[in-house]
Amino acid sequence: MTLSRAQCEELIAAARQVQGKFPVGVEFFAGGVSAAVRSSGGNIYTGICLDLACGIGFCAEHAAVADMLKNRETEIHGVVAYSKRGIIPPCGRCRELMALVNPKNLDCQVILSETRIVPLRELLPEHWMAHPGKDIG
Repeated sequence: MTLSRAQCEELIAAARQVQGKFPVGVEFFAGGVSAAVRSSGGNIYTGICLDLACGIGFCAEHAAVADMLKNRETEIHGVVAYSKRGIIPPCGRCRELMALVNPKNLDCQVILSETRIVPLRELLPEHWMAHPGKDIG
């Protein structure tokens, strides 16, 4: 389930297209980070972050996954996050979200740079969802 070079470039371009920080509210921002997700069905979904006080904002990957879920898809083929600095790795919360939405997403391809792509499971070693049937309680 590897991403082709063209698929990687398409995801990066989709994330880059919606990235761009802008003010919301009195002193908050949105769009500083963007993300693009390619579903296993081949569809691309995008999202932007919302930076608010009190932890009620959300990451760009969360917004992209929510966009995917609206279309009743749960399996991710590839994902990229993008900021003004370029490609950035998803945070731990976003990694966990992708794994919980569908355990098959542990095999999705995460673009970490123009030349490095890894499966999500490498960023979540020993993930508890990867051990079905084990008593975790």
